[in-house]
Amino acid sequence: MQSNKIIFADLSTYTPRETMAFYSAVFNWDFVTNNSYSLAYKGNQQVVGLYETPDKFKQMRMPHFWMTYIQVEDVVETVNKARALGGIIELIDETNPVGAVALIRDPQGAGFTIYQGDQLNSRTSNATNTLIWNELHVSDIKNIIPFYQGIFDWTFQETDQDIFQIYTKNGDYIADAMGIPNAFKGKYEYWVCTFGVENLTQSKAKILEQGGSLVFDEGERLLMTDNSGEAFFYIQEVDQ
Repeated sequence: MQSNKIIFADLSTYTPRETMAFYSAVFNWDFVTNNSYSLAYKGNQQVVGLYETPDKFKQMRMPHFWMTYIQVEDVVETVNKARALGGIIELIDETNPVGAVALIRDPQGAGFTIYQGDQLNSRTSNATNTLIWNELHVSDIKNIIPFYQGIFDWTFQETDQDIFQIYTKNGDYIADAMGIPNAFKGKYEYWVCTFGVENLTQSKAKILEQGGSLVFDEGERLLMTDNSGEAFFYIQEVDQ
């Protein structure tokens, strides 16, 4: 068990069928659906999940979005810590067949899911068409550092102004966190996913052909949206 590490991601979408077609074309994923929840596979390897946005969030006009999963030893204990530190608890499900989960928003609104179980573990470091990295983008990064330190025992090391590397208590470097003004990132606070690709130019072309768009070119990686125009993610070349 990888306590307090990032292990998985899933996508909330208003249009599951169209969205699955997009990601199948871009990343060559095969989807298997069970009880309205779909899992994407690369061969026999589980990659990510996908589900239709609940009516509650549709009525709020929440955008399509990727969700980061963090594995914990005890969902209830972590929820209690998060609540005490100013987090917002959107959902708790201790009866989920894959393991107990809870959807939490940090004090600035960035959402993530905590997971207690051993059936979800698909993040890699350098495999093509898989989740390879996650990072937090918020308008005031220093304001929420105590929250994440308090519930996950993470350490934040500043490498540049408002740019931090996140480490577990065992010293594993697991994510980045950045303070980004709303003028650049938009009004939402969020965790963002990066997917590894073999060729950046070719993957960008596939995304555009399938109705996605380019948000920002960072050189070594690209911030893209899928065909919803809302769910965004990075692509980055990996060496295998």
